[in-house]
Amino acid sequence: MTLQPLLSHLRQCAIATLGVVSLAGCAVGPDFVKPESGLSEVQLAPRPDQARVTLASDAAVPARWWLLFNDPLLAELQSRAQAGNLDLHMAAERIEQSRAQLGIAASQLLPSVAANASYAREALSEHGKFAALGAPTSPSDFWQLGFDASWELDLWGRARRMREGAAAALEATVYDREAARVALSAEVARTYLQLRGTQAQLDIAQQNLTVAERTLGLAESRERNGVATRFETSSARAQSATIKASIPELSQRRNGLMNALALLLGEQPRALDAQLRAAMPLPSLPANMPVGVSSGLAHRRPDILHAEAQLHAATAAIGVAKADFYPRIGLKGRIGVEAFESGDLDSWDSRFFSVGPTVYLPIFQGGRLTQRLALNEARQKTAALAYRQTVLRAWHEVDNALDAWAAQQRQHAELLVSYEQNQQALQAAERGYEQGASDYLSVLTAQRNVLASQTRLNDSATNATLTVVNLYKSLGGGWDPDALKTTREVADDDSTAADPVAMAAPIVARTQAAQ
Repeated sequence: MTLQPLLSHLRQCAIATLGVVSLAGCAVGPDFVKPESGLSEVQLAPRPDQARVTLASDAAVPARWWLLFNDPLLAELQSRAQAGNLDLHMAAERIEQSRAQLGIAASQLLPSVAANASYAREALSEHGKFAALGAPTSPSDFWQLGFDASWELDLWGRARRMREGAAAALEATVYDREAARVALSAEVARTYLQLRGTQAQLDIAQQNLTVAERTLGLAESRERNGVATRFETSSARAQSATIKASIPELSQRRNGLMNALALLLGEQPRALDAQLRAAMPLPSLPANMPVGVSSGLAHRRPDILHAEAQLHAATAAIGVAKADFYPRIGLKGRIGVEAFESGDLDSWDSRFFSVGPTVYLPIFQGGRLTQRLALNEARQKTAALAYRQTVLRAWHEVDNALDAWAAQQRQHAELLVSYEQNQQALQAAERGYEQGASDYLSVLTAQRNVLASQTRLNDSATNATLTVVNLYKSLGGGWDPDALKTTREVADDDSTAADPVAMAAPIVARTQAAQ
């Protein structure tokens, strides 16, 4: 037998295989259709009854929105957090896991080839049935070298749906990392602003302590001169002690916030103390608030894109479950050489081969395939509901953040007036007490009012900046959607990626190289 008949037979099998594959143009199961978010109806503005001080614009939401505060230290902390946060590192590793899963799924579209070699020294039993039939019982060597190949023809799109679902799962993991990035940037800004607010409150307490100690000295002097009573001195001393008692609590809160920032940056406790201990004023509110347009909210919120990708993966899983009802057709082949003597392995007469189709047809599975399909359909419905819930939650978060932003501006304006009036009242009460025209009770009341109004004004200023943080977190700021190329976008942009085998080849090669 020559080589020509073998090659002719293999050619006929290849032609038949290509003919069958050409008939399998579509995959079973539903095709994924991007859901309508309905976010075009979102009003990116506070309610009409909320007066606004800072105006919003339709400009695009900046990826690094914290630069609007014009605080270089905050910008530096954000950069360090993006590089050192451990949650982001873990999210990146989960992406690598999903990418490996995609490579495993894509490998099912390709044929598998394996090499094998064996050697055995064997002998038949002299009392066995083969010896009784005349077979020799003397020991002999047996050598075998060859290749095995198999390829399942994806007639019903089972492997393609598996690859589609794995690609969607990879997208979901990527968006999960970006959602973590958004949350991290918001948490760093929130903790930093709270730290500055706490330091401002410490400064307020120190200022009020100075006023209280000056008043205490005046009360003691008046008591020594017989002008004031012990009640005034005791009240002044109690007021001073009350203010002093608030300082350790504020210091503890400041230290806790510095450690919280260090943890967000992936650093050890007290690593930022030298850099952050010095008090700095709260960053001023941005003069302009770019909030984008409502239709872009679905593309800026990574949690919405994550829910959409999960819905895509659940839809592809239905196609996989439906394809399990159909027969699986594949090709198997073997080729190699075998001989009793190793020197005969290079002889053409030592060759062997086998090639042919295989068919697997599920007949009775005890309802397993039906229930698996029902399970995947139920999961798809759950994923669709989760998508709707995510969109609705995003809508609520944006609306609440806009209202809180406007309300805090109104409140801050009124509290500023209250503080200025209480400050004037304290000055008048102190002058009257020094001149003997009023008692100490009016001074004590004025001091308490000033301390309370200062505290509320500082809290309001802090909360006003925090509403900006919450607003940009709800708008999906903190990452750049245009800079992120997902697996599906790459497939749409690259003409060579239309072939799933060509698209998966680099991933499969990288996966096999790691084995």
